[in-house]
Amino acid sequence: MIFLQSEAPIGGVINMAFLLSFFAIAYFFFIRPSVKKQKAQESFGNELTKGKEVVTTSGIIGRVNKIEDEVIQLQVDQKTFIRVVKGAISKELTEKLNSPSE
Repeated sequence: MIFLQSEAPIGGVINMAFLLSFFAIAYFFFIRPSVKKQKAQESFGNELTKGKEVVTTSGIIGRVNKIEDEVIQLQVDQKTFIRVVKGAISKELTEKLNSPSE
């Protein structure tokens, strides 16, 4: 059999196109939404104010009493306070708690 020299590079181009499309799909469906969610969580943590009712990732509901850099003091009962790191406050759970019930 005689192979033409022009056939070999076409297979390489197809493989490269397949590989690039795989990475593009992975970026748009996995990496980009994750980064977007992480940025939204960070901005939510930076916008916390005293008196706001929040939910931690472990499900504890409390009211923000004091904010110190990365540590937030939550009032969970009349005289009960806990300290949690800012990253432990869940944006999604807090929004569900504060959204009107249907």
